[in-house]
This record gives sequence, structure tokens and C-alpha cells, in this order.
Amino acid sequence: MRNFPLSRGTVAGILKGYSGISAAVYTVLYSLLLEQSASKLLLFLTLGIPVICLAMMYFVRPCTPPSGEDSSVHVHFVFTQAASVMLAIYLLTVTIIYDKVSLSDAVSYVLLAIVLLFLLSPLGIPIKMTLFRANAETITPLAGSTEHLAEGEGAPSQSVPLLSPSSSTSNLGSFFESEYASDVETLLAEGEGAVKKKRRPRRGEDFKFREAFIKADFWLLWIVYFLGVGSGVTVLNNLAQIGLAFGVENTTILLSLFSFCNFVGRLGSGALSEHFVRTRTIPRTLWMACTLIVMVIAFVLYALAFSGTLYVSTALLGICYGFQYNLMVPTASELFGLEHFGIIYSFMLLGNPVGALLFSGLLAGYVYDAEAAKQGSSTCLGPECFRLTFFVLAGICGLGSFLSLILTIRIRPVYQMLYASGSFRLPRTSDH
Repeated sequence: MRNFPLSRGTVAGILKGYSGISAAVYTVLYSLLLEQSASKLLLFLTLGIPVICLAMMYFVRPCTPPSGEDSSVHVHFVFTQAASVMLAIYLLTVTIIYDKVSLSDAVSYVLLAIVLLFLLSPLGIPIKMTLFRANAETITPLAGSTEHLAEGEGAPSQSVPLLSPSSSTSNLGSFFESEYASDVETLLAEGEGAVKKKRRPRRGEDFKFREAFIKADFWLLWIVYFLGVGSGVTVLNNLAQIGLAFGVENTTILLSLFSFCNFVGRLGSGALSEHFVRTRTIPRTLWMACTLIVMVIAFVLYALAFSGTLYVSTALLGICYGFQYNLMVPTASELFGLEHFGIIYSFMLLGNPVGALLFSGLLAGYVYDAEAAKQGSSTCLGPECFRLTFFVLAGICGLGSFLSLILTIRIRPVYQMLYASGSFRLPRTSDH
């Protein structure tokens, strides 16, 4: 977010997308390389992953972002998105093939090598930038960030700085114009010593956690995220049991379908919301509301258990879950700033485990055990195993959609100010 503040939705979509398909990568490694050995998998997760993370730590560091739109950055994002989509499609294909056909060791190693090739393909970007450095970067300045000199004006040696001094000195122009106009009397009183100057940050500025914690928008965003992700993770945690209850003996394809659609939702939500927030200044929370409505439909289809709707419902829910999981990230950074984004983001993420505890552990678990007890078995079969759970989750998503629309209406003026010029405008930091 700090390195690419002008493309927050795209960045969040790519990172969350790769996170979403990581389980599929581990599954392929487990099947093709580790010979389905649980001990080898645990050893790889214990030693292999930390070693890879430590090796990559040097490359993950803050960098100074450009003050305007860099066309090369957009091209690099598109390349990374395309590579991730190809990887996801390939993983889904390999999973289905491995489930249906017995493969030799040589074929397995070739398939695994292609997976690694897709994973390493984004490294082509820094290699290309290192070997083929551009003589001049094409950057479109942000509105209000620099002044263009007319031809013939000023000294020939005069240059326009590419980087803005800091976020605290960036000027939003009309962003706070209307708000400051209403504070004229207060400013006069401050000048006369009648009142003490103290201003809380406005939405779009950098908030401390305690300042964001008392804001209604903060809790609306958290509740919407909690309801959407909590209901989605309930299905994810119980998808194998749901498949068995509906008569699906092999749930591998069902799980792979949810994983792939989850990836599509995460990656697509970043690109889609980024496009509309720049062209129409539509808050990202509107897409959260839309996908929550689709989740209502998916849960009703689950509950009614019509023939052939299991895979359709799973695909819809996977996409919508990916939307919910990803859109919170750029929204929180835009409303409450990046200075204390880490702790704000971490608190928002609590909606996931809390939702899993309440909706999956308590609600779904209780209903499933009760229906299994009626059948006199520890395993429940039939749509009744989760029917009540699905209807409750549909109602929860309906509530989340309503709250998300309220949040969208509340923050629409903020997005109109932040993206008035068609790209994100860095707000100034309030003195607090």
C-alpha cells in the first residue's frame, strides 16, 4: 500500500489473489513432489517456507512511489495479473487431471516445473527493469501536484520535481475547501486565544487507531466484513461435509472450484473496484453490497438443494467470498490513511476468526450435530444437515448488504474528493 498508494485496489487484489491460490500450490506440491506424505509436508512447511521467506525479506522494503501515473507500472500490474490467472487455471487443471488419471514420476515433475515457472514469472519485471532501463519515464502528474510550464516560460534549466515533498504537504485543492469554510469562526476564535486549537483527522487523512476506533465508519466496515467473510468461511470450513451431505463422494473438485473462484473474486475485485473508483468515484463498499446480495442467492440455492445447483452455488460463493476478503483492505487504507494502517488492518482481520467461531463453530456445528443425532449417526446425510444454517447465513448476508449500502452513502463524498481527478490524490496529514 505504501509503495503503490495510487493503485491500492490492484495491489490488494494481486496479493490476496496469490494468497488465495497458495493452498492449491501446496496441494500440488504435496501430490506431485512429496508423494502425499504427511510427514514430508509438515517438514516442508516447518523448514522450507521460513527459509523462502527469509530469503525474500531483503527485496520487500519501502520505496518512494511516483507522484503521478506511471504507464510502466500499469503494464507491470497487467503482466502480474495475467501470470496469476494462468497459474490459477493451470493449478485447477492439474488438480482435476491428477484426481482422474494416474501420472508417472516424469510427468509429475514436468507439471511441477511448469507450476514453478508460473510462480517465478513476476521476477521478469525487475529483471527487465534492471537490464533495460528506460531513458525517460512517462509519468502523468496528479492534479494539483505540479504546475505545467507553458512553452517558452521560465528558464530552460528549470525542472519540475517528480516526487511530492511528503504526504503532510500535499495539497488536495478543493478536498477540504468546503469543510474549512465552515471553520472560519473557529479559526478566528483560535487566533484570539478564545479556544485551543485541536482538530481530529477527517476521513481520508491518517488516523491513529484510537481515533479510527471511535468512528462509525470504522465499525460499519468491520461489521460488513465480519458478516460477509464470516458467512463465507463457514462454507469453506464445512465444504467437504456439505459435499458429502449432498451425495458427492469425492469433494476434491468441489474444493478446487471454490479455491479457483475465491482467487477470481480476490483478483477481480481489485481490478474492478479500481476501475470504477477512478472513472465513476464509486466507493468499493458498493461492490461489497452487491456481492453480499449474490451470497444471499447462493445460500438460498444451497438450502433448497435443487438438482445441479451445488457447483453453481459453490462457484458464486467462492467469487463473492474473494470480493469480501479483498475489498476491505484498500477501503480501510483510503478512509483511515496509511500511517497506522497495520494495526487498523489487523483489527479488521479479526472479523474472519470471530465469524468462523460464531457461524461455523457454533451455528453450523450445532445444527449439523443435531441433524446427525436424529439420524442416529455421527455423519449427517441430506440437505437438512445445513438447511437451517444456510437460511440463517442468507439473512446475515442480507443484513450485511443493507449496512454496506449505508456505509457507501456515508463515504461517497470522500471518494468523490479523493478521486475527483480520475486518480488518487494524496491527502495531507492533520496535526494531532
